[in-house]
Amino acid sequence: MHSVERIGRYRIERPLGTGAFGTVWLAHDDTLDAPVAVKVLADNWSHRLDVRERFLSEARLLRRAGSRRVVQVYDIGELPDGRPYFVMEYADGGTLADLLDDGPLPVAEALRLTALAARGADALHEAGIVHRDIKPSNLLLRTGPDGTRQVLLADLGLAKTLAEASGLTLAAGSAGYRPPEQAEPGAGIDARADVYSLGAVGYHLVTGAVPGAPGKVVRPDRLRPGLDPGVRRALTRALRPDRERRWPDARALAEELERLASGPRPRRRHRVLVLVSGLAVAGVTLALMDRGSASAELRVADATGRVTAEVPVGWGRQLRDSGWDPGTLGLPAGHRPGFVVADDLAKWQDLGADVNGVFVGLVGEGDVTALVNALAHPGCHYDGARDHTLDEWFGRVRTWSDCPGGGSVVEAGLTPPDGGGQPQVYVQIRQDGGPEDVRGVLGSVRVGG
Repeated sequence: MHSVERIGRYRIERPLGTGAFGTVWLAHDDTLDAPVAVKVLADNWSHRLDVRERFLSEARLLRRAGSRRVVQVYDIGELPDGRPYFVMEYADGGTLADLLDDGPLPVAEALRLTALAARGADALHEAGIVHRDIKPSNLLLRTGPDGTRQVLLADLGLAKTLAEASGLTLAAGSAGYRPPEQAEPGAGIDARADVYSLGAVGYHLVTGAVPGAPGKVVRPDRLRPGLDPGVRRALTRALRPDRERRWPDARALAEELERLASGPRPRRRHRVLVLVSGLAVAGVTLALMDRGSASAELRVADATGRVTAEVPVGWGRQLRDSGWDPGTLGLPAGHRPGFVVADDLAKWQDLGADVNGVFVGLVGEGDVTALVNALAHPGCHYDGARDHTLDEWFGRVRTWSDCPGGGSVVEAGLTPPDGGGQPQVYVQIRQDGGPEDVRGVLGSVRVGG
C-alpha cells in the first residue's frame, strides 16, 4: 500500500509494523481526536478467502475477549479494493520486544510485566480463547494514567476458541515460545499452551535469552546468577514439556509472579528450642538475615540424643522430638527414637501447604526399603527413584514434586552400606518448591549407640 492518506475516516500517519498477513498503521481519528491503530489485509492475500476469514476472525476474537488487558477493536471496514481492515486502540509504548533491545530487565519489572501478560491471557481463556502465539512482539505496552507500563495482549491471528483447539490443530507458534504440543500438527491444546509461552516470555525478560527447545531449557539462574530460587522455580514450572506439570492456568502463574515481584517477605528473628529428655533448653537466637540461611545448618536431635541430622537453619523453627511409632506406616509397631523439625509443624500433614522440614525416625524390625518403595502421594507428580551411596548409609530415595501446594516430598530409607541389617532409618523431607540438597540432609543423619 503506497501513498496512503486515509482509511475510512482515519487519517494515516505512519506504519507501525508489517506481519505475514497485513500491515498496521498509526492513524488519527479526527472525529474523536484520538490516535488509533489500523490493521489492513496485505495485497497478496486479498483473494484468499481462507486468509481473509482468518483476518476477520482475529477482529471478532479481540472483540469477544472484551478485556482492558487485550487490545480493543473499535471499528471494522473495507477498502475500495475490497480488502478488510479493523481499527484498534493504540499502544504508545511499543512492545516487550523493544524493551529487550537493551538486554534483560530488572527482575522485579520482568516479573511484573510477565504477570500482566498472564492476566491478559487469563482474560482470553475466560472468554474461551487460546492465543497460541504469545511472545514479546505480541505484547504491547501502554502508558497508564499513573505513568506505569501496562501490557496489552495483541495479534490473535493464530488464536482459536478452546473448543476448536481441543481437537486436531495445525502446528503453530514461534520457536522458543512454543510448547511441544503445539509443534506438531494434530495435537489438541488447551490454555496451558499459553502458560508455556508466558513462561518463555518471563524467561526471556529475566535472562535476555530466548529459551531453548522444550526439555532442553537452561536453568535461568545459570544465565542470571543470584536469581531468587522462587523465580527459577516459577519459570521452570511454566516451561515444563509435560503440560500436566505446568501451572494449571495463567491466573495461577500471574499470582505467583506478582508475589515474587513484590520482594521477599521480611524475615523475623527466631529462637530455636532444642528439646532434650523432655526438657526445653534455650538454644542460640538465630538472625536468619545475618547468618545467610541458604548455607547455615543446624544439627537437630531427638529427645534421647540417639538420632541426629543437619538441616538448613531456616527449617529449625519448631521441633517435635518425642519419637514415633513405625506401626503407623505398616512396620512392626513400637516406640522408636525420632523427630520432626520444620518451619511450621501445623502444616506438616497437609500437602497443600508450604512447609520446609524433615522427619527422621529409627526403624526396628521390618524392611525400610520396601516401605519406601510402597509409599505414594496422590496429587503430586512422581519424579522417580534413585539409590544414593553416602558415607554412613545406602539410601533408597523416591521423589514427588508439584504437590497441591507447589512443594515436593522426598521419601528415603537408609540402611548400612555394607548390607548389614541395622540400624535402619526412615526419612521424609518436605520443601516449598523443588527438592534441593536432599543428599546433604540424608548424608548428615547419624544414629548413636
